Amino acid sequence: MAFVDEAKFFVKAGDGGNGCISFRREKFVPKGGPDGGDGGRGGSVIIEASTRLTSLIDFRYRSHFIAENGTGGKGKKQHGKKGSDHLFYVPVGSIIKDAESGEVIADLVREHERIVVAKGGKGGGGNVHYATSTNRAPRRAGKGEPGEEHWLLIELKLLADVGLIGLPNAGKSTLLSRLSAANPKVAAYPFTTLEPQLGVLQFDDGRHCIIADIPGLIEGAHEGAGLGHKFLRHIERTRILLQVIDGTGQESDDPVAQYHVLERELQLYNEQLMGRKRLVLLNKIDLFDGDAHLDELRARFRSEGIEVLPISAATGEGLGVLQERIAQLLQDIEEQSPAEEYDVSGSAG
Repeated sequence: MAFVDEAKFFVKAGDGGNGCISFRREKFVPKGGPDGGDGGRGGSVIIEASTRLTSLIDFRYRSHFIAENGTGGKGKKQHGKKGSDHLFYVPVGSIIKDAESGEVIADLVREHERIVVAKGGKGGGGNVHYATSTNRAPRRAGKGEPGEEHWLLIELKLLADVGLIGLPNAGKSTLLSRLSAANPKVAAYPFTTLEPQLGVLQFDDGRHCIIADIPGLIEGAHEGAGLGHKFLRHIERTRILLQVIDGTGQESDDPVAQYHVLERELQLYNEQLMGRKRLVLLNKIDLFDGDAHLDELRARFRSEGIEVLPISAATGEGLGVLQERIAQLLQDIEEQSPAEEYDVSGSAG
């Protein structure tokens, strides 16, 4: 199934019902009096965040969400029925914007969080409200107000504990398949991952975390090059970033140069990402020709103040240590900020 993380849709709340013009017809009350009831309020359009959804794929097949109109009032001061609200669900991590102004209306980052995106119109008053001392038999009633309607944009920023980033063919998809039960496409050529992939890493103590494999970055991604902004925004909501480096340098640039490209793209895209916990993984050590190459690379990274964690996603070497490091980092983050909030006000995406 395709991954969709952007969509445009239309919402229309229900119109309020019209008020009723009616008069009493009672025995021994020759002139009677007004008794028209009020119209019912129109239904509202409501969005709720749900962890059951991970994509906006439903918006490919439906783009209009319309609530029910209120019904008109009746005689004997009977109010019209309120229109039913229209509730639909979006993934946790969805940002709702006004399509015309681009203003952020809501950022839904919690399960069951709700927002009313279109309010129903108020029902019109019955003629009972228009009676005065000089007009005891008013033949007028209020019209129901129209419900709100507008076009909205929805963008999804995945909420994941760990994000895998790296240049094309660095081995991120293989690593995700090793750390979780995810089954991403893996091949020996660049850009095999064209959409974010999610997996769940289970720890020995019963805890778990969500890992997102973000499609390969290239130099200039912050300006839209390659897959560019399309998926960079998903990095903003990960607690830890795993920077996967191809240690062989066969498919990409020199390993140290790869690291600097990733750092530069993160900084240029969103300066706040530089404060995120990061681990640098030196992948594909199973292809190294002896330990000398690994020692040399470690020394080069260390000279720049960078500690690397050697791994082989293909053979599993070093992944036990990696899992321990991830678990410890997540625990440290939880202890420091147990109620962490995701702020998108300064995001570039």
